[in-house]
Amino acid sequence: MELPIQIRDNNWEGLVIDDELHLANLKKIAEKPICELSLDDNPNLLIFPQDYNEYGDKIGKEYVFEVRDGKLYTGNIMGFIGYGETKVRIHSRFAQGEDDYFLHYMLQKVFAINLFDLKYHADDESIFDFLIYLFPAFLKRSIRQGLYKEYQTRAYNDANIRGRIDVSRHIRQNTPFAGKVAYSTREYAYDNHVTQLIRHTIEFISNHPYGGGILQNDDLTKDAVTIIREATPSYSQNARRKIVNQNLRPLHHPYFGEYRNLQRLCLQILRYEEIKYGRNENEIYGVLFDGAWLWEEYLNTILQGCGYLHPQNKISKGRISLFKDGSGSRYPDFYKEGIVLDAKYKRYAELELQKIDGDDLHQVITYMYILGAKYGGFIVPRQHGSDGLGSQPKTLKGYGGSMNIYGIIVDTPANDFKAYCQQMSHYEKEFVNMLPQRNVYID
Repeated sequence: MELPIQIRDNNWEGLVIDDELHLANLKKIAEKPICELSLDDNPNLLIFPQDYNEYGDKIGKEYVFEVRDGKLYTGNIMGFIGYGETKVRIHSRFAQGEDDYFLHYMLQKVFAINLFDLKYHADDESIFDFLIYLFPAFLKRSIRQGLYKEYQTRAYNDANIRGRIDVSRHIRQNTPFAGKVAYSTREYAYDNHVTQLIRHTIEFISNHPYGGGILQNDDLTKDAVTIIREATPSYSQNARRKIVNQNLRPLHHPYFGEYRNLQRLCLQILRYEEIKYGRNENEIYGVLFDGAWLWEEYLNTILQGCGYLHPQNKISKGRISLFKDGSGSRYPDFYKEGIVLDAKYKRYAELELQKIDGDDLHQVITYMYILGAKYGGFIVPRQHGSDGLGSQPKTLKGYGGSMNIYGIIVDTPANDFKAYCQQMSHYEKEFVNMLPQRNVYID
């Protein structure tokens, strides 16, 4: 099996692609923005974040990569994607060699997965293996909406008629007549094609080398697995292909929205062998993560314990208003009393405020003014060996206030993933201690 093309995110110099077939296949992916790629015609492509409206339109309008003049150029998107025989693995630019510990560490933190106990490995299939690790988070999120149910047509043959009589089946089964009537009825049922798909995925994962740890990782996961197993008494391992085919049309239930994402994840897990060996030649497949989104959500796992709000556009949580009448809603990345912080997934050779994009700089200054905050700044991934405190803080003219750049070292050398996690824990504490600690306002 041919190895995937290896490239890092934000490669603006371009990687030369000599193979004409690969170039043609790459253009199939490069020609569409992410919001179009992730529509229903690509069921084997999973992209995070899954709801672009929650984070604005910018993510959905981005391209996974671009192909120009025989070269491949990447942006903030990381992960694995392919079309036909062409496969591309996009590493984080902060990865150490082939071991993309930084990407997997952020995924572990954001999706609350204990990869260390699951014996993380960094081979060419680790991105797809991560789909299995994501399953408990998606399952628990779905179960919180209640167990999925829908109308199902059930066939009965008894004396308690409560539906449409099936004449042909009645004659076939009840001749001579013995008091029973064959009939069918539509009724709400928990045992349906969606819960069956989840059950098949559970049984598939239970046979994975680390499946026991994945499905037994916490009490909520164990309870969710038990609920699905009890709700699917008609489960049969031999029906997997039938169940997969029944779920190829995405779920559009207005209440059980989380089940659509879980359904898509289950399909990818169960169809992995087809993807791996190229049986779906005309489909785009893979799992991708927007680096800017992932960096922001990773930072939230640190800052939420420090009292910072992390606004969410979709549910209007934590918004601020530009005007006293409540209009002009805005959503800073992170803020609390006296402090505004903006997440930036960018590499800065030298951490200096003047290197920050003008629009980003003006945006934070605006938030500081509206909130009366004395401190503002940017949080960036820091490279090992860079100056510990970044730039010297700068004082704003006018109403005053102090701005700075704060960083977390993310590319520290490590012999294994366990050592990397331990070092990251140290750098995170260092980062928190670096932030302004007092709740203060501009006078």
